Amino acid sequence: MSENAADHAQQADPGRPAQLPPPPPAPGLPGHDRTAWLLYQHHLRQRQLQEEAAARAANSLWRRIRPADAAPVRTLTLAAALTAGLASAVLLGDGVGPGLLLAALPAMVAAYAAARAAGRKARPWSLVWAAGCAALLAVPALRDSAWPSTLAVLAAVPLAALALQGTRRWPGVVLGPLGLLDSAVGGVGWAWAGVRTRGDGMGRERWLPVAKAAVVGVVLLLLFGALFASADAAFADLLGGLTPDVSVGEGPLRILLFLAGTVLALAAARSAAAPHRWDRMKSRPGTPRSRVEWSLPLILLNLLFAGFNAVQLAVLFGGYDKVLESTGLSHAQYARQGFWQLLWATVLVLAVIGLALRWAPRGTPADRRLVRSVLGTLCLLTLVVVASAVRRMDLYVAAYGLTRLRLSVVTTELWLGLVIVLLMAAGLAGGRWLARAVVASAAATVLAFGLASPDGIIAEAGVARYQRDGGIDLVYLRGLSADAVPALDRLPEPQRSCALLFIRDELGRSGEGPWYATSLGEHRARGILRERPLTVDRSECVRRVVYTVRTP
Repeated sequence: MSENAADHAQQADPGRPAQLPPPPPAPGLPGHDRTAWLLYQHHLRQRQLQEEAAARAANSLWRRIRPADAAPVRTLTLAAALTAGLASAVLLGDGVGPGLLLAALPAMVAAYAAARAAGRKARPWSLVWAAGCAALLAVPALRDSAWPSTLAVLAAVPLAALALQGTRRWPGVVLGPLGLLDSAVGGVGWAWAGVRTRGDGMGRERWLPVAKAAVVGVVLLLLFGALFASADAAFADLLGGLTPDVSVGEGPLRILLFLAGTVLALAAARSAAAPHRWDRMKSRPGTPRSRVEWSLPLILLNLLFAGFNAVQLAVLFGGYDKVLESTGLSHAQYARQGFWQLLWATVLVLAVIGLALRWAPRGTPADRRLVRSVLGTLCLLTLVVVASAVRRMDLYVAAYGLTRLRLSVVTTELWLGLVIVLLMAAGLAGGRWLARAVVASAAATVLAFGLASPDGIIAEAGVARYQRDGGIDLVYLRGLSADAVPALDRLPEPQRSCALLFIRDELGRSGEGPWYATSLGEHRARGILRERPLTVDRSECVRRVVYTVRTP
């Protein structure tokens, strides 16, 4: 090949190393030309640099984790993705409730069909993540309160990524949701290629009968549905509750929901067919430190924790009043003073353990025993700190009542304690399962938090406190969601009506939505308020000074 031809080939395929011209005679041989020889050496160096660059690109991190080419999209996958988009447009336009899970089910079918077409089999952990994702998406169907429902939906995203991509290491756990975003872009092109292939190979005799049957079916449903609805009022009410009421003004919102549902379903299917290979990301362990350099700071930290815990145990077993007398603090002030510091101490301990494991000496069995003993002691002492923090919050709640923030942070503290227990178990039995266990514990905590009805728990605690000592913060309780109605309904009048006034007005403003946008908590609250209407209005509550803030 001539030099010009090689240049043309290189321009056509820039990623391919340029081909060298024939070598000229070397120095000392007949016909040697110094200029030609130097030019050949220059081409040779350029080719070596190109080969090294190509090798680095082929072995780059992004190339290693990028998904492989997916198998051609199947008709079932396309149909399920379109069904997910249609379900999103129909069921989510009026609010979030059972419709969220119903809209997600076709996306799960699309992902399953794509995985089967690619030859992937469902593994036990993938089934666990998928079941957990579905359970979390069911929380909005049960609870009217937005904060546990939002938390459950956010927690369902990493579980969906784990179910689709099947990773077991920390990079996949952390970066898995980003892989779904990348699959959303690739999924649209993947589906479009499948549609074009079917359009080129599908004749009129194949799609026309299907289109005709669909049109005839829709016409028959509309015709006879209208006749039956006009003939019987009960059937008309049932049909009106089951079918969405879509107006022209909602068209843009419904279109956006359709597009979002379809794209997300395609992202799930594309990721199931060709997942990102996060397990190829391997972090290099840190440089091991010497025993003294590594263990001395941690031993000092253990001594500090031991001294603090000794004081906590002394307070717990009879020294509480003496400490309060010496500090001049009340029970609630002492409880509130240290909770947030202890919570942050627990979080920082986890960071310290992570860094310590990175730089831990691990060359000999004695090194590994040292690491286990020092970090195991730190974990045990941290569990006492967790117990102290929970006890302080318990004292504060007993003095001033339970709120959303207090319930949330104590739940977080308990989960952090569970993570520390998992770290201790990983130190004894190996940590290959640790990433999955931490994610599973977090998802289980969020799920239990939503199923337990946080607003209901807060209302139950407020009612119990009122029955115990007559103190109640109706200003706070009246701002809870409809999940609190069954507990607040047990209050005597006028406290009951004053606690439920704002919830009733909020339900009235929102209106009674369709079944797929109504949670079980809202349905129960509306039933209670219909059966036992309120007997006191807002002016009466103000006149009787019922709305009195008792929380500092």
